[in-house]
Amino acid sequence: MTPRTAKAATGLALAVGLALLTAPAAHAAGPTATFTKTQDWGTGYEGRYVIANSTTATINGWRVEFDLPSTVTVTSHWEAALTRSGNHYTFTNLSWNGTIAPGASASFGFNGAYSGTFAAPANCRLNGAPCDGSGGGQDTTPPTVPTNLRVTGTTSSSVSLSWTASTDNVGVTGYNVYRGTTLATTTTTTSATVGGLAASTSYSFTVRARDAAGNTSAASSPVTGTTQPGGQPGPYVKVGYFTQWGIYGRNFKVRDLETSGAAAKLTHINYAFGNVSSDGRCFEANQTGVGDAWADYQRRFAAGESVDGVADTFNQPLAGNFNQLRKLKARHPNLEVLMSLGGWTWSKYFSNAALTSASRQAFAASCIDLFIKGNLPIMGGEPQGGPGSAAGVFDGIDIDWEWPASSGADGNIVRPQDKQNFTLMLAELRRQLDAHGATTGKRYLLTAFLPADPAKISAGIEIGPVFNQLDFATVQGYDFHGAWENQTNHQSQLRTPPGDPSPGRFSVERAISVYRGGGAPARELVVGVPAYGRGWQGVGTANNGLYQPSSGPAPGTWESGIEDYKVLVNRPGTRYRDSTHGALWLYANGQWWSYDDSQLLTQKANYIKSNGLGGSMMWSLDGDDAQASLTTALHNAFATG
Repeated sequence: MTPRTAKAATGLALAVGLALLTAPAAHAAGPTATFTKTQDWGTGYEGRYVIANSTTATINGWRVEFDLPSTVTVTSHWEAALTRSGNHYTFTNLSWNGTIAPGASASFGFNGAYSGTFAAPANCRLNGAPCDGSGGGQDTTPPTVPTNLRVTGTTSSSVSLSWTASTDNVGVTGYNVYRGTTLATTTTTTSATVGGLAASTSYSFTVRARDAAGNTSAASSPVTGTTQPGGQPGPYVKVGYFTQWGIYGRNFKVRDLETSGAAAKLTHINYAFGNVSSDGRCFEANQTGVGDAWADYQRRFAAGESVDGVADTFNQPLAGNFNQLRKLKARHPNLEVLMSLGGWTWSKYFSNAALTSASRQAFAASCIDLFIKGNLPIMGGEPQGGPGSAAGVFDGIDIDWEWPASSGADGNIVRPQDKQNFTLMLAELRRQLDAHGATTGKRYLLTAFLPADPAKISAGIEIGPVFNQLDFATVQGYDFHGAWENQTNHQSQLRTPPGDPSPGRFSVERAISVYRGGGAPARELVVGVPAYGRGWQGVGTANNGLYQPSSGPAPGTWESGIEDYKVLVNRPGTRYRDSTHGALWLYANGQWWSYDDSQLLTQKANYIKSNGLGGSMMWSLDGDDAQASLTTALHNAFATG
């Protein structure tokens, strides 16, 4: 949303809007668009339009146009897109506020500068009809049929399409792309990529145009696209999580990714985490347990802490981790950074964000505005932030909802409909990311972190529809067991040993097989690996401590029962390796630790390659050692045959 001037009066505008809704024009037979001047400071004013749907049919897109005198110019606007031809101004809905149910409303506002006396907008039209509703119902003329639909590219899991634009009396607002009879994706441009397809398979596609009045054209002539053969080696995805809070106790900064050599060996960095508010929005805050804008973009780093050796200044628009990531990307142009939302602690309100069409639209718009467009708030007396201050830092969004329709952290909101709503939320994010990409010429990534537990997959993940929206998904490959249980077990085993006594018998292989069986493309499955271990104490010597009772969690530097790889790799004791099933453990003085080392990660990388999977994801980069040994092991393994 474009910031308003200091003279904006949001409360007054809302009150006026509500008053208008309670007293619609008596003669209105169709939807109305009512103008109110909410502020006037002599040389300019704030105006607001409320679009009210008094009909019994849903409005699926709106377009308000009017004329202004030559003495008046619109200087800023919000909650709508604007085009201008001379003194004729046209406002159309954004992706999140175009649907207006019967009896509901939407609104937008603008600031106008004028000379002389104030003059209100004239000749107002709503979706081609008079704004007072006297024209009756909505325009029913559909757009022309899209023509020249063609295939412009293919991979083993996607087909890219292009077509010639449609025309319409009230304006084309977008296109629906169908795979057979199934809606595959939507776009506001004349091109689209349909993903989540099987290798070496032919698909039929058609396109329909949508207009501002909610009309849809007939389908285009079909075109057939055939995906390429699957199982092609590389390039592999190599994702690493950078934790927001790692700059404190662990003293792990973005600069460490450069000095360790890790940055040159990664394809993607996921920034953990962004929070979701109770009303389902992305936001920034400086409040313990809620958000850390200071770490994100306000903290000034000294020269010795900075990626490029240049110290931050007090009032630069962007500082903190975000600015350091921007500097890191400048040194590694092929490195992409995604904002990861949620995590174990901040997944509480995902269910609210995904609950309705309106909430999904608002959620996606808020996240894209904040992190992709980079419109950060200025807060807490610090000068950082402002419109576009973080533009270009993030190349996409990662959704880490733990877990849809299943329990996670205490207090999380869980609904049975989360399963379907998760898919719909991803689809809305994909749609809005593509719409924004059409204005910047860039394709933004959408990924997700998904559970390994087959029960949680069944309860909360529509595998095929979810992968239709994602570029790839990282599958949890750790936390299979931990000291919340009283018996030792492997926390990240590749395969399940026959003697595993646990009821779930979790493993990487089992999780991947569930997703593959549900239709997930192999190349879009990325295996999560840990840069930490989980430990128990009071463990007896039988079976070298494996599957033995314990007295509780082993002491850890930051949390009981958990320790970084960089600590465990130097800890004395006896190490045992199960090469058949891909597991490693350390036993000494009654302490038993399950963790991954470079040799085990090499084995997992070979499993990924031999099964045609997409790559690896590491949680988290601050657990690796100063030489980035784990990151290097994965990089080297993927680089060979």
